[in-house]
Amino acid sequence: MTLLVLLGAAPALGASDDALVSDAKATIQTFKTKDPKIEKLFSTSSGYAVFPTIAKGGFIIGGAGGDGVLFVGGKPVGTASMGQGSIGFQLGGQTYSEVIFFENPSTLADFKNGNFQLDAQATAVALSAGASADANYTRGVAVFTMTKAGLMYEAAVGGQKFTFHPFADKNAQR
Repeated sequence: MTLLVLLGAAPALGASDDALVSDAKATIQTFKTKDPKIEKLFSTSSGYAVFPTIAKGGFIIGGAGGDGVLFVGGKPVGTASMGQGSIGFQLGGQTYSEVIFFENPSTLADFKNGNFQLDAQATAVALSAGASADANYTRGVAVFTMTKAGLMYEAAVGGQKFTFHPFADKNAQR
């Protein structure tokens, strides 16, 4: 099952920048439709990283990964990659979308400079209607996820590491 989930996500993981931006924008719309109150975070954060598809799988040792887009001022400024490792009781595979909101320019700069990771203490909120109403930033970030497909049983410890790549042409319309 894990292999099927990972293979199903493979086309999204190798997508061109334009296709990735398009997928990220569609993911934003899906998040806003599912929870209209999340609009406040999109409009007030210093920036946000949108990962349309993250593939995750594990059997005792697990991993996850996906590509996304960083938005600043509502405009895409570059791509990002996420890798995750975990260990503990886990079985299965799934794909999900993730949005990370950056509370301030300092946290956003850490992300851009490669000095950013989410550890086991970071709490992701599963998106549902009204979930964002009481959301608080923790250490400068607020993280929301939405399951796309699959099933994962998990009681594991791990962390996410990110890399950022700015678009070469900063004036390109995407």
